[in-house]
Amino acid sequence: MATAELPGEAGETWLGHPRGLFLLFFVEMWERFSFYGMRALLIFYLTQHFLFSDRDASYSYGAYMSLIYIAPLMGGYLADRYLGQRKAVLFGGIVIAIGHIILGLEADDKGAMGLGLFWLGLATVITGTGFLKSSASALVGALYPRDDIRRDPAYTIFYMGINLGATMGPILCGYLGQTWGWHWGFGAASVGMVAGVIGFILCKPLLHGNGEPPDPDRLAERIAGIISREWLVYLSSLASIAICWLLIQQHVIVGWLLAAASVGAVLYILWEAFGRMERAGRNRLLAALFLLVVNPIFWGLYEQTGSSLSLFTDRFTDRNILGLTIPASMFQSLTALYILIFGPVMAALWMWLAKRGWEPSIPAKFGIALALVGTGFLVLVAGSGEPGALTPVLFIFILYLCHTIGELCLSPVGLSAMSKLAPARMIGLMMGIWFLAMALGEYAAGMIAAASGGSSGTADRQSVLNVYSQIGWWSVGIGGAVMAFAPLVRRLIDADPPTS
Repeated sequence: MATAELPGEAGETWLGHPRGLFLLFFVEMWERFSFYGMRALLIFYLTQHFLFSDRDASYSYGAYMSLIYIAPLMGGYLADRYLGQRKAVLFGGIVIAIGHIILGLEADDKGAMGLGLFWLGLATVITGTGFLKSSASALVGALYPRDDIRRDPAYTIFYMGINLGATMGPILCGYLGQTWGWHWGFGAASVGMVAGVIGFILCKPLLHGNGEPPDPDRLAERIAGIISREWLVYLSSLASIAICWLLIQQHVIVGWLLAAASVGAVLYILWEAFGRMERAGRNRLLAALFLLVVNPIFWGLYEQTGSSLSLFTDRFTDRNILGLTIPASMFQSLTALYILIFGPVMAALWMWLAKRGWEPSIPAKFGIALALVGTGFLVLVAGSGEPGALTPVLFIFILYLCHTIGELCLSPVGLSAMSKLAPARMIGLMMGIWFLAMALGEYAAGMIAAASGGSSGTADRQSVLNVYSQIGWWSVGIGGAVMAFAPLVRRLIDADPPTS
């Protein structure tokens, strides 16, 4: 099917979409394959290889995941201002691949040198992700005119690539890492990212010039007659790896930085709302602030997947399925697999409810998400049986199903809500604050997982179940409170569009 809407495309489309979309699908699929494949092994590598306590491993996990979500703010800024999205994706992909190669090379070294290289590998992945993650998504939009009706379906296709990679990564890398050896798992993650980089280089023409630098002459300009501005951006970004290397090992500093940034963001939003906006704009921005406050609560619980839930599955769950003992890391693929299965179902459900005037409001969906993530933990606790018994694996499947349906109630509508509720001059900032809130949630996830370790720092079954019971009931309760406030917040959202 040819279209005449995209200049220079010469009518070349696949399934009615520019072929460049499927290139980005391919790159993002392999990036997510490598990220989630490595993440599936991370908590086990720290506790089983370097012999970290559960508490210390969880702190490191939380710091790493927080930095992963903060990095795209700077990477996206440098791409928009200097590099353009295409160069940013390529640079980010190469840096991520190098990071995974470092992880694979040092996987058998248990000494100080091995640990130092491990932190270096993670810091390198963080830096590369900052460039690739934000720019790949932006490139999808650049392939279409702003009013093209194919934009939303294009992002749906792109989102499927993300979850396809997130499904395959833990299955392959988790299996290899926990059965054949750590370097096999990390090595598989690096191969995935290298494949994505090579595909991106070879298929660059499919982008038809989209995502190029905003000012090529300025980018090529030499600073002090020595180095081009482009290479200055690259080298200074690589220098930031050292900062990430230090921060991963200092989770307390990461926590204080997140707290300070979060307080600053809240105060700025309140100043904008009450100091610069009329009533309608103020109401909508306050509604956005309400959603931003809920966001880290959800992710702090949901992201137990990569830390305490993985350890619980490994130690206290009967993982025998059809006579095979499944490595615990492979279960991290369940959420992405469920999204592939139930994402279209939930989208159809919202449409069916909307036609009848029954669709929950945005804040009500956030409340439902919190209730579901809490219910998942309570189901696991209820199904765990007598002390000393292994938990049937069925309850792990049910927990992740509850969590995934909760994610589908919150994640797809969150960024959309930020873009709708903020005035045009603040949309970029609000997107950044949304990711800051997610980073805060990731840090909270590490703190919750650390708490499950008990006084000894290494979890026993009952201490973990006690924590899950507490956070489960708290999450259900907070979710109920959010749903109770939803009508009020909805009235704020339905205010006239802001003019400021």
